[in-house]
Amino acid sequence: MINREIIRNKIVQLTYAYYLNGNKNIDTAEKELFFSLSKAYDLYNHLLSLIVAVTKEAQRRLEVTQGRAKREGTEEPSQKFAYNRFAIQLQENKALNEFIGNQKTNWADTPVPGQLFETIEQSQIYKDYMASSEDTYDADRELWRKLYKTFIQENPDLDNVLEDQSLYWNDDKEIVDTFVLKTIKRFAEQNGTKQELLPEWDSDEEKEFARKLFRSAILNEVEYQHYMNEVSRNWDLSRLAYMDIVIMQIAIAELMTFPNIPVSVTINEFVDIAKLYSTSKSGGYINGMLDAIARNLIRTNRLMKHMDPQKGSQEAPTPDEAPAEINAVPVKMRHRKCIIRKDNDEKKD
Repeated sequence: MINREIIRNKIVQLTYAYYLNGNKNIDTAEKELFFSLSKAYDLYNHLLSLIVAVTKEAQRRLEVTQGRAKREGTEEPSQKFAYNRFAIQLQENKALNEFIGNQKTNWADTPVPGQLFETIEQSQIYKDYMASSEDTYDADRELWRKLYKTFIQENPDLDNVLEDQSLYWNDDKEIVDTFVLKTIKRFAEQNGTKQELLPEWDSDEEKEFARKLFRSAILNEVEYQHYMNEVSRNWDLSRLAYMDIVIMQIAIAELMTFPNIPVSVTINEFVDIAKLYSTSKSGGYINGMLDAIARNLIRTNRLMKHMDPQKGSQEAPTPDEAPAEINAVPVKMRHRKCIIRKDNDEKKD
């Protein structure tokens, strides 16, 4: 499940924290990186377990209304949602139950399942499902795909709850949501309780990518910043937001360390990261800088990769085009100091 988008984001966060917190032990920092990546997989399982928690809440409320209907001699309510085939299969899934059994954080300790069920119950998606005569596993699974996309994927209140539960998760949910939806789509009734969830790592190759990129970025800091200076018209890099320097340093590490990753892929990935973690001007500036750095390295035979001929100026952006230096911690990184302290405490528990 952990893909290179998550890995790159985490390495930017942890490299920034490595310098910000003054912790210069790279072995400790690497352990923190892999712990942070494992938290993304925890979030994947935690969000799947939210479907189970909502289903259990629906079952609890159904029992209450069934009891009332029996006492009053009225028609009993439908069990269709509470015993949705897909949700029951997920509720009984062996891998997910093993995860839930090992966690201290439990949805039952929050008001989220009840609030979410009430929101779902008032929705047109729910009403159409309950009114439909279609009674199949596929329809049940499709219901939860729609509900997840509508009420869980885009839910700022839920995002706040998740951030309170673990400060790592506020940066991960957007990516992890796509994996949860992929998992829902992959479920098959015939697999029963043994339905496989996505593995934490697709291969050892991804682990090695994370390790090599992180270590290369930090161990070659002086060399990579020299590459930045070579194309920056000899003006002081301290004028940049420090996050921008970190992002470019890691991008250069990827350019130099992984010969099979095209230059354009690396640049595009780190420009997107800059838009997420740094200033409003950083994306365009970093795009120009990385393009100039890569071309300079190829021209001087230090980088054995191909780039298409460039139109127009081949120089890096001028100082006036660069984002001004900022002293504040970037919005997405504001909790990074306390994250490391907090989750080190988690590991002791």
